[in-house]
Amino acid sequence: MTFEGTPQPRTRWYHAQTELDDFAIISYRVDPAALARHLPKGFAPMELDFADGSGALVSAVAFKDRDFHFRFLPQVAIACGQINYRAYVTAYGRSGVWFFGTSLDHPVVAIPQHLWGMPWRRDRIGIEADWEKDRAQWRLEAGRAHCAAAELPEPLTALDGFAGELDWLERLTHPTQGWYRRRDGRVGVYSIWHPPMRPRYLAASSARFPVFERLGLIEWDTPPHSVLGQPELHFDIHTPPTLFRRGR
Repeated sequence: MTFEGTPQPRTRWYHAQTELDDFAIISYRVDPAALARHLPKGFAPMELDFADGSGALVSAVAFKDRDFHFRFLPQVAIACGQINYRAYVTAYGRSGVWFFGTSLDHPVVAIPQHLWGMPWRRDRIGIEADWEKDRAQWRLEAGRAHCAAAELPEPLTALDGFAGELDWLERLTHPTQGWYRRRDGRVGVYSIWHPPMRPRYLAASSARFPVFERLGLIEWDTPPHSVLGQPELHFDIHTPPTLFRRGR
């Protein structure tokens, strides 16, 4: 069976869209109790059954935005590197991702920071990839955060914590709802849509993400659980974010 993703919601004039190049999801297994300490009431880690017990996952999702723009303003587009730091959670029974924060290599970061109260910051981000080699190469440098990964000789047939490929494609690559803590302390929510990923499977030779270290979720030398990459991917972003209210 092939993962078919979710139906594309109707796009609105005030939504944003972008093309993502050199896209990668670098995931880490973490202790559910440690993750739960960072979540609001009603939110819980999405627990998985690993070979040696239960656990949860967080990911650094890194890519290069190409032609990011609001639909009502297509002539003003930006291109830059971006890293989203997220955890896989449920909120009052609904699955999605909790965003700890985002790094963006562009002055437009001020819009989500100040207009929508989102935990975004500006960072220098360098992403390079070669998808044409027999085994693709992918590399990230962003201050003390870095990752170097190469494609596995063969596609994955199993991934610890998941029942099969359909399971990890749905959970790791296709959450469409996200929540975050606003600057005023309340919880914000927004959604996205993209076509189903057809990822290539990589392994990291080195990786470090201090954001997760400062949260007490991993150590500096913790190896990633998995690395999924794709040369390009279209994204619809259903801006603007709104205030999260249970039941809506």
